[in-house]
Amino acid sequence: MQYIAYMQITNDQILGMMPSQFGLFGLLFAFMNRLQAAGDSFYEEITCKQWFLLACMNLYSKEAPTANDLAEIMGCSRQNVKEILNTLVKKEILVLKQDDNDKHKQRIYLTSKQKRLAKKYQNKEMDFLKLLYESISEDEIRSVFKIISKMEKNLMKAELVS
Repeated sequence: MQYIAYMQITNDQILGMMPSQFGLFGLLFAFMNRLQAAGDSFYEEITCKQWFLLACMNLYSKEAPTANDLAEIMGCSRQNVKEILNTLVKKEILVLKQDDNDKHKQRIYLTSKQKRLAKKYQNKEMDFLKLLYESISEDEIRSVFKIISKMEKNLMKAELVS
């Protein structure tokens, strides 16, 4: 019986095997898959995508967001957001209420159950972020943020063309 040796390919080797743009493109996908898997195993009650929606909710301090607002900031379709919202409403983590000024809009509000979840995981989240950003400086984080923001801007231009 013949055995094929499994060889772990490092990110540095990948950069030597293909143009850096392709390597980074693949790395982003692989990273997002690993990040989502870690996030999905992190919380008992919610998925990583549900957590992301809840985190985005915190960006709206003056007025509760709509599904369209969240879709825009999350970078996904309104239908995808509605699916996540429906699950969180069933779990009693969010409530939807009709907008006072525009009856066609529904505003999204956090519940006390969500506030209890946030408190329950607060320390664990901070420990995870410490681990994720270990040995990465604030300048490096800001640099990556700027680069990905530029890539996102370029992607938005491409969406306008197609």
